[in-house]
Amino acid sequence: MTERKSFDEQLDEAKADVIKLAALVGEQVARSTQSILDGDLVAVDTVYAEHGRIGQLNREIEQRAYSIFALQQPIAIDLRVLLAVLRILHELELTAGLMRNVARATRRLYPRELTPRIRGILERMGNQAGTQIHIAIDAFADNDASAASALPDMDDVMDDLQKDLFRAIFAEGAPDESALQQAVQTTFVGRDYERAADHAVTIARWVHFIATGILPGHEHD
Repeated sequence: MTERKSFDEQLDEAKADVIKLAALVGEQVARSTQSILDGDLVAVDTVYAEHGRIGQLNREIEQRAYSIFALQQPIAIDLRVLLAVLRILHELELTAGLMRNVARATRRLYPRELTPRIRGILERMGNQAGTQIHIAIDAFADNDASAASALPDMDDVMDDLQKDLFRAIFAEGAPDESALQQAVQTTFVGRDYERAADHAVTIARWVHFIATGILPGHEHD
């Protein structure tokens, strides 16, 4: 009984660590969005510093999860939770990298300001990415497969925003090299937000896997 309790505690700690890491990644989404909207180079520096911290925490949690595999031999639902933990860590790491890309774009665009239309769209994309990550991790924390199932439909909102961004970029045109550079960087930023939202959807699919045992990508097999 004592050994089993120790295992349960380790599993709960692994989940709690993932939730804490996800909160840091969510803060990165907000911080990088602030940097690109306001041309805030101080926020860029913070994003870069936090990215290193997130990477270190990710590796520490991953190593602890591998230790549980090696020493506790989990089965059934516990095994699914641990597999999901490892995959969700990967998705969070990728998301943090995308937000560093957004911050990097801030440096490349500085000191040129975004037009009001594009600024508004990017703000909404940042908010949407943050919301999807938050909902996906809440579903993981609560073992809520129903909440997780809402993420694919929510992702349609991000897809529409990306189309709006492309239309706005094309409508403004690029009369000179500086404007062309801004258009290219803005396009990359939009892609980064869209991919971050995709990672949230993948996290939700791993939550569904915990509940059902169906691997992401095999829901219709």
